[in-house]
Order: sequence, then structure tokens, then C-alpha cells
Amino acid sequence: MTTNLTIKTERVDDIPVLLTQAEKLDVAGLLDSHFIPHANWQGTSLGWTATIWLTHILSEGDHRLNHVQAWAAKRLDTLRICTDQPVREQEWSDDRLGIVLDALSDDEHWQEFEQALNRHTVRVYKLKPKQVRVDSTSASGYGTVSEEGLLQFGHSKDHRPDLPQVKVMISALDPLGMPIATQVVSGERADDPLYVPAIQQVQASLDEHGLLYVGDCKMAALKTRAFIQAQEDYYLCPLPEKQLPPETLESYLKPVWDGEQQTVGVYRADAEGQPEQIAEGYERNVLLQAEHDGQRIAWTERHLILRSLQQAQASEEALRTRLTKAQAEVEQLNERKQGKRRIEDRDEMQAAATAIFKRHRVEGLVNVSVEEQIRERPVRAYGERPARVETERELSVQSEKDEQAVEEVVRRFGWRVYATNQSGESLSLEQAVLAYRAQYRIERGFGRLKGHPLSLTPMYLQSDARATGLIRLLSIGLRILTLIEYQVRQRLASEEGRVTGLYAGNPKRATTHPTTEAMLKAFKGIDLSVVTMGPQMLYHVTPLTALHQQILYLLDFPVDIYTRLCDQFQKPAGKMAEP
Repeated sequence: MTTNLTIKTERVDDIPVLLTQAEKLDVAGLLDSHFIPHANWQGTSLGWTATIWLTHILSEGDHRLNHVQAWAAKRLDTLRICTDQPVREQEWSDDRLGIVLDALSDDEHWQEFEQALNRHTVRVYKLKPKQVRVDSTSASGYGTVSEEGLLQFGHSKDHRPDLPQVKVMISALDPLGMPIATQVVSGERADDPLYVPAIQQVQASLDEHGLLYVGDCKMAALKTRAFIQAQEDYYLCPLPEKQLPPETLESYLKPVWDGEQQTVGVYRADAEGQPEQIAEGYERNVLLQAEHDGQRIAWTERHLILRSLQQAQASEEALRTRLTKAQAEVEQLNERKQGKRRIEDRDEMQAAATAIFKRHRVEGLVNVSVEEQIRERPVRAYGERPARVETERELSVQSEKDEQAVEEVVRRFGWRVYATNQSGESLSLEQAVLAYRAQYRIERGFGRLKGHPLSLTPMYLQSDARATGLIRLLSIGLRILTLIEYQVRQRLASEEGRVTGLYAGNPKRATTHPTTEAMLKAFKGIDLSVVTMGPQMLYHVTPLTALHQQILYLLDFPVDIYTRLCDQFQKPAGKMAEP
């Protein structure tokens, strides 16, 4: 008797991990609660469609709509078992995914969903929000620019001024770096007016006050600071020249240079755990007044006058390098070479030297002198012409560093003034420095959003609504990435543990700070094989390694998220759910 035998293999990889994390956040349920598709929608719900699509994006590092259906078609059993949904290949067509983006572009429903997701996340992870980072980035695309459209030309943070862009404003919760509010605005918009709406979204989502908002100098607009003060919240940001004129900064620094004002050192632990000084400074209080909602409010602001030692040293080294190069180029003006035009005019020589100093940004730091020399040059006899001596006039330029001027510039390096309305008892000088220096957390989120694995840029969508929906969908993905990393690192810290085996070529290397990307990559190569023998279907999944099991343990995920792929072992094929 002959039995037909077929074998089908699906790549499982990190899909169960990503779907379990999304399920822990109740992404599908909350999306279905706040976004209702049109009446003709059939099959997998909008929430699960978006969640599985997001899993594809995170696993493959590709947000393009037309790649999802082929990916899902090769993983139908895996997706069906992991989600308990009767998935079908056609439910991830690019037209259907476009409908998902159209739904996510609805501002009112998105804000309600985002607030619900924030509250659910804070509750599930027992988070205690204290500090929020607010910043913006731009994302370039190949869409069409229209007068009122989202894609516009503006200052590009992607260094692609040739492409139109959108601007994305993200508020991220410390210490996770997890986005809790996302704004999408047209690409030509300035950053300053975006901070107040972003903070209002955070306040509506968390329903808390007394938070510290950390931002860059664009958050320092007086209107923004007054708003935060009126809301009984706190801010920490550097002051730009518009908010702190050079003469005010000079008045802050003069007592330090004159020895009348003592500074205190700011320290943090180095790689060996030893204290290392990273900054020095002092603080002073300033009384501020501003208009807010038609009322005059007044408050005391602390100005933290700080000098970064590393930045000061790096700036000085760069300056002295530029000085050396500039002087070397000026010296070359004196060279006599065949084919090289000689400068014979004093003003022209002076102008040439000045141009060199300007190009190297060292104007006023070098003294230049142009000297004229008279040289006698012997000329041999030739034919009937006798030997003779010719007199030549030659210009030479000399440069000498003005050490006093250089030192005057150097002593200003590294100084910056930060403003906060939080008291010194709650936020010390040292804590303020360390808080601002952790701004890389939100920058890292931007890197993930625009690069691997979310791969927002470049965008290929032509519709403004769908571009907005895509950015919002990817912000959910950014939450998933940050929460996986946060939970693993927190558990490793509490258990004083380490993870080994994440680094190719160095399997014994251990780390207490594994990245989500490295942990997800470790699951690559896990397959599900389905063997059909007549009425019987046999399932086999690649056995999990010790590293896989450790990661699942740190995430508090059961091994069952992989082993259940085999639960239907020897179940009759006719009784299985329809794919």
C-alpha cells in the first residue's frame, strides 16, 4: 500500500517572541476596540492584521506593504497556531494593509488608543513615570509634495535636502526610551511649537503631573517653559543664545575665571566602577515672568552653569589642529615652484592669508605680517649679452599664533547653561547633568525607527494619511523593542546575571545589557516542519538551545510559545482549522 508523503517547512524564527510581546501589550485587542473598519471587512480583525504585519516588519526589517502577503503565505501554520486566528494569505494584501494605515491615521481614535495602550503598559510593567524625553526627527520619502501636504522640504536631519520629509515628534518614557506620544506633522514645521502639544499628549495619556520633561535647546522657548511651570511639571533643557544672550553668559563665567566663584565637580562611574569627573560647574537662581493663558505667572528658575571636560578638551584639540593646518597653508604661499603664480601685491598676499584662516575658522587667533625682500639674482652671459645682476622684489608672509587670544577662546570651550524649575533637593546639579546626558536614549529610538529594524526611511507611500498611519504603526513596534530590552536588562540586574552566546565569532562573550536586536537574531534558524502522511500530520520544531531558553526565561515567556507548534502532532488533517 502506497502512502503519499509531503513535507512542508516554515521559518518560525522570532515570530512567537514578537507575537507574545504584542499580546502582552494587548495590541490587537486595543486596536480592535478603537478602530472599527468598514462593514465589508471580513476575516482576521484589523487589530490582528496590524499585529501580524508589525511582526513581519520587526522580523524582516521591511515596512513595504507589497512584501507582507508572500511572507505570510510561507508561515500560515505558524501564524495560525501562535495567534489562534484562522489566518488566510489574502488578508495581508497591500490593499488591505492600506486600509489599516488609513484607519490608524484618524487623529481622534489614535489618541484614544495611545492613551489606553500607555495605561495598560504602565499597569502591566508596574512602571512609575518620573521623567519623559521629548525630541523630534525627520523622515524623508519619495512622495509628491503638495501645498497642504504632509511631505514638504525642510531642514533634513537625514542629510537629504533633496527629498521631501515629514517631521516626527516623540515623547519617550525614561529609563526605557519607550514612546508614549507620537506626533506626525509636515516636514517644514519648526520644532519649537511642537513641544507643548507633545507634552499635552503625555499628560492626557499618563494623567500625572510632577514629571520632569527633558529636551534640547528648542524646548527652551519661554512659552514652553511657562506652560510646563503652569502645569506643575518640571523641565530640563540647555538655553540657546536667544534665551541666554552672550553678555549674560559672560557675566556667569567671569566670576569663575576671576576665582570669585567656586565650581563643584560632577562624577560618574567609569568602566571599572571608579568615579570619574566629567564636568564642573555651579548654579544660580533667576526669577522669571511670562504670560500663560492670559495670566502673568512668576517662578524661580535654576540656571546650571556647567563645563563638560571632555567636550572642552576635544574642542581645544580640534582648534589647535586647525591652527597648525592653517599656518602650514599660509607658509605654502611663500613657496617658489615652477608653474606656480607668485603673489606680488601686498594686499593680495594679506587677503590670501586671511581667506585661509577663515576657512579653518581661526580668524583673529593668528598675527600675520607681510614682508618685502629685495633679492639680487645673477644672470649668466648668453651670446652677445654680457653677464649681469638683476634685482627682484619678493613678498613673504609670516604667521604667529596669538596665544593670549587662543587661551581666551579655549577657556570658553565646554561651557553651557541649563535651565530647570525643579528644586535642588529633587534634582541636584549632578543628577541634572546625568539626566541630560542620557538623551541618547531617545536618539537610539530614532535610530531604530528610521533604520533597522523598523526601516521607516525612505518612505515610498504617496498618501499623507497612510504615511501618518505607518509612522504610528512603527511607533508601536518601537514600544515592543524597548520593552523586550528593558525587561531582560531589569531581570539580569536583579539576578546579577549575564547572557552569553549573542555575539558571532565570540560565543563566550557575556553581557548584562543585551539589545533586543541581538536577542531576536538568536532565534533565526528555528523552523517548523509539517509532515503529512495520509490522514496524519506530524509537526516538528527545531529544538531550543540553552540561549533561547534563557532569553524566554528573562522575558517571563513560557517555552510553550515554541513547543505548542507541535501540539497538533498526529492530529487528523481533516479536523484541523481551515487555513
